[in-house]
Amino acid sequence: MISEPVKSGEPFKIAIVGGGTAGWMTANLMAARWGARNARITVIEAPDIGIVGVGEGSTPQLKAFFKTIGAEEADWMPKCNATYKNGISFHGWSDRPGYDHYFHPFPSPIDLHTTPAFYFNSHYRRQGFDLDANPDRFFLSAYLAEQRLAPKPAHQFPFDMAYGYHFDAYLVGAFLRDHAKSTGVSHIEAKVNHVSVTDDGEIASLLLEGGETITADFFVDSTGFRSLLMQETLGVKFLSFNENLRNDSAVVLPTPATAGYTNSQTKATALKNGWVWDIPLINRTGNGYVYSSHYCSPDDAETELRAHLDMLDDVSPARHLKMKVGQVEKHWRGNCLAVGLSQGFIEPLEATALHLVQATVEKFMSAFEKGGFANTNEEHFNRDISARFEGVRDYIVCHYRAARRSDTDYWQDNTANTNLSDSLRRILDCWFSRGDLKKEIAEQDISKYYSLTSWICLLGGYGNYPEAEKLKTPTPELTLYNLNINDDFIRRCALNFSDHKSFLSTL
Repeated sequence: MISEPVKSGEPFKIAIVGGGTAGWMTANLMAARWGARNARITVIEAPDIGIVGVGEGSTPQLKAFFKTIGAEEADWMPKCNATYKNGISFHGWSDRPGYDHYFHPFPSPIDLHTTPAFYFNSHYRRQGFDLDANPDRFFLSAYLAEQRLAPKPAHQFPFDMAYGYHFDAYLVGAFLRDHAKSTGVSHIEAKVNHVSVTDDGEIASLLLEGGETITADFFVDSTGFRSLLMQETLGVKFLSFNENLRNDSAVVLPTPATAGYTNSQTKATALKNGWVWDIPLINRTGNGYVYSSHYCSPDDAETELRAHLDMLDDVSPARHLKMKVGQVEKHWRGNCLAVGLSQGFIEPLEATALHLVQATVEKFMSAFEKGGFANTNEEHFNRDISARFEGVRDYIVCHYRAARRSDTDYWQDNTANTNLSDSLRRILDCWFSRGDLKKEIAEQDISKYYSLTSWICLLGGYGNYPEAEKLKTPTPELTLYNLNINDDFIRRCALNFSDHKSFLSTL
């Protein structure tokens, strides 16, 4: 709880401009930590502005978010047509034999029993020995996804699984709005016509359509790509990632839910000029083609998506979106914090958008409290969040740089991309020079963004190993792990998990 309100004897007033998933996540987190008695939180939301909803998936951190605000899965998942997500499977990103697809897991405690074999085989496969190192064989979550099982074990299985969710972003925004209001958060439906600034460059007040003026001690910008407060009013620069990431557009076209079963994974399928997501919800499948407008037109992208979905003769309308990829120079400036699309966006390949919102708000609250509810830790906070954005960016860039596909100009340019950060360049140099990747990641201190397991899955999952015909027969000491035992262990663990569709019905 806030113990030292800025105004003596008065609650600390926070105005969040813009709702959507990011704005209402922020309101809920602040209300849960600071409480309505100590913080008067108001969300000002224009009634005609909808949620962009570019991605409808999450990382496992969203589970902690709902726990923090006191919402059980049975409270929100059925209302949002939500399903479980064991991880992401990548299809068509590599033309290497045996690596046309791979599954990217969320690391879980149970993996401690199988990752030693994965690390060992991957390391010596890089040294040129013929050992199986495709990640699909080493992770329980990959098997659960393949068998369409939910990542919720029976009571007698003493290991929790890491998992994310798929959901309807519009419905999640509505649920979070209602939940926040039930905790005392105020909601004003109005457009902000003007933002007043003080002489020292901070936000002073908001003039709403209709004439009402809103004042606050602190403001949160959740106005989407427009970034009304942070960029438009305060003039904070936007730092584009276009030199690193070429995708700037998306076309979205939902299809009916698959009859008879519900997948428990996101699918990311590479096409000519980008990739398509396949996200299973209870009531439909979300499909979207993320592509670069420098290589194809919106019409061409839509045609390619419809062909991929076998919908060339379908007249259902598609949504076309533009993406502004990058981040603001400062995420916190004076008495204003930017969240969501206002602070930046990295394409939805690893579903990190809500994770970045959650991390931003939680770290801000901690920094604000430690600084005595002043700007003492603003600079350190900005460095921290900027580094997090850059860490996510580098990992996404690696998906394209390390891909083994060269059939179009798009893929040729991406796999030859030289606009890499020093960090990513070191990772790639280490991998291809057969160095110690664990040591390299530790020296860079970047496992807080993506773990060693994640990097090996990505680089190895594409088949970035010596050519098969050049592989050597492993010596006896290199056949340390019997993968048949590994397979049996995973299959027997999976007996403790239920059919995904059936489990969802119990919610």
